[in-house]
Amino acid sequence: HIISCAGLYSDRLSRISGCSPEPRIVPFRGDYLVLKPEKSYLVRGNIYPVPDPRFPFLGIHFTPRMDGSVWLGPNAVLAFKREGYRFYDFSLRDFTDAAAYSGLWKLVCKNLSYGMGEMYRACFLNAQVKQLQKFIPEVTIDDILRGPSGVRAQALDSNGNLIDDFVFDGGTGEIGSQVLHVRNAPSPAATSSLAIANMIADEVERRFGL
Repeated sequence: HIISCAGLYSDRLSRISGCSPEPRIVPFRGDYLVLKPEKSYLVRGNIYPVPDPRFPFLGIHFTPRMDGSVWLGPNAVLAFKREGYRFYDFSLRDFTDAAAYSGLWKLVCKNLSYGMGEMYRACFLNAQVKQLQKFIPEVTIDDILRGPSGVRAQALDSNGNLIDDFVFDGGTGEIGSQVLHVRNAPSPAATSSLAIANMIADEVERRFGL
């Protein structure tokens, strides 16, 4: 038996083994800012906004790290490549795959102002700083640097709904039927890794009769 946890490519790998084409994976990039070391005293613990129940994203938050650095963010913008960790990363296949999907357009139409706001803040640091100042007014644009980025493998259905629950799938045929695809695992995956592992193990036992 095979357990497939393919993240950004989970939908493509699932289709190869005969699974449903949905949910589709649409990549969203999250860009972090980093507080300059001399200003790290401003943040002594995690600071989170009240989450928006419409979206699975946490919003801009303050995260002190083990090395003493403080990460600010991330935002959430559509990536033009499944492994597009930089603003200018582009894949024609990934872009056309996302742009041709009706579910993405429905998502965009339902959340146009939110999406445009995220894109604007991704381009202009001043706009991001205004968001940060809601929590710590002392933070200025001179106190931050651009930091690392991550890409979220966001599962999306044809109605434009962001999938925020587990999705397991199995293929067809002699080989495909022996594969369990973990097509979506909601955040926070690292924090919940042991619990997620238990859930996958239970699904393997149930599906394969082990």
